[in-house]
Amino acid sequence: MVLSQQRYLCGDQLTEADICLFTTLYRFDSVYYGYFKCNLRQIVDYPNLWNYLKDLYQRPEFKATCNLDYVKHGYYGSIPDINPNQIVPKGPIINFDKPHDRDVLRRVPSQIRI
Repeated sequence: MVLSQQRYLCGDQLTEADICLFTTLYRFDSVYYGYFKCNLRQIVDYPNLWNYLKDLYQRPEFKATCNLDYVKHGYYGSIPDINPNQIVPKGPIINFDKPHDRDVLRRVPSQIRI
C-alpha cells in the first residue's frame, strides 16, 4: 500500500530503509524463492515491489554493487545442509533494467540521503 502512493518507504526521499529493503528484494527471486522455499509468489508478482526494486536497481549507486552470480554462489555454495551438492542454478533470468512506473510519483534528486 505504501509503495503505491509514494516513491520510497519513508516518503519522497531515499533513506537507509530503502537501501536495507533493496538487498532483500534484489536477492529474493534468485535465491530466497527457491533455496529457502519462500515460493508462494515472487517479487515480480507484486507490481509495486517489482517496480520499486527496478527503480532502485537502475540508480548507478545501486547497480554498481549488484552481481547475482556472486550472490547465488554465496548462498547455494555455503550451506551444505540445504544444498549438499552445491548446485547453483543459472536462472531465473531477471531484467532489472526493464522500465518501471515509479516516475509518476514525486521525482527526487539522485543524491542518497541517510
